[in-house]
Amino acid sequence: MPPKKASWIPDQHGAWAMLTVPFLAGAFLSPRPGWQHALLLAAWLLGYAAVFHAQQWLRLRRVAARRPEVARRHVRPALVLAAATALAGIPLAVLHPWLLLAGAAATPFVAANSWYARQNRERSLANGLAAVVPACGMLLVAARLGGGGLPWAPAAACLLYFAGTVPYVKTMIRERNSRTYYRGSVTYHAAATALAACLSPWLAIPFAAYLARAAVLPGWGVNVPVVGAVEIVGSAVLLASLLLVF
Repeated sequence: MPPKKASWIPDQHGAWAMLTVPFLAGAFLSPRPGWQHALLLAAWLLGYAAVFHAQQWLRLRRVAARRPEVARRHVRPALVLAAATALAGIPLAVLHPWLLLAGAAATPFVAANSWYARQNRERSLANGLAAVVPACGMLLVAARLGGGGLPWAPAAACLLYFAGTVPYVKTMIRERNSRTYYRGSVTYHAAATALAACLSPWLAIPFAAYLARAAVLPGWGVNVPVVGAVEIVGSAVLLASLLLVF
């Protein structure tokens, strides 16, 4: 039987909000959102997809060592998507060489995610948190590209929210019966609400809602699509809040 083709679109559905919300917030908070943001967003999403396939190749080389074709099916998507990333990103790097520094700053986190992939530990808490940092950092990159400064407060709010989704989603799915994860998630969200209020008192409103969902929803037996839908709404609320507050 021939190996199943790898889908070119990564199936990590929760990652897409984390990739787009900080970026869009930075772009629309900048003085001059424009075509360069569209090109950078394309490079950003294509780059994520290329790295995803490369990491799957790393993981499956070990996990499915006796079936090398399982890993090889990720090679073509990785290479083609990497080429598309370069096609979109190189013109921007020529116009704005500082983008290369931004890419270099993300490298340690990508390396950490790649290590966890190779160890087949992609679901670890540390791996999820490592992925959050460069995603939220894109708010600063997008804002700077639009002629703005470095809006640390909205970037910090993104970091507080998306870091909280990592333990929360685990309490809803893989760690639904873990009291340790539940207590850790609720404690984190309580602290995040207080910190968000320090960034802006108005942010206490959405973050209090995030705390409520972290405290109430685990244990209700909510199915995965509903968990995803709740997070889509939460991400949209975050984006709207950032644009209104900052």
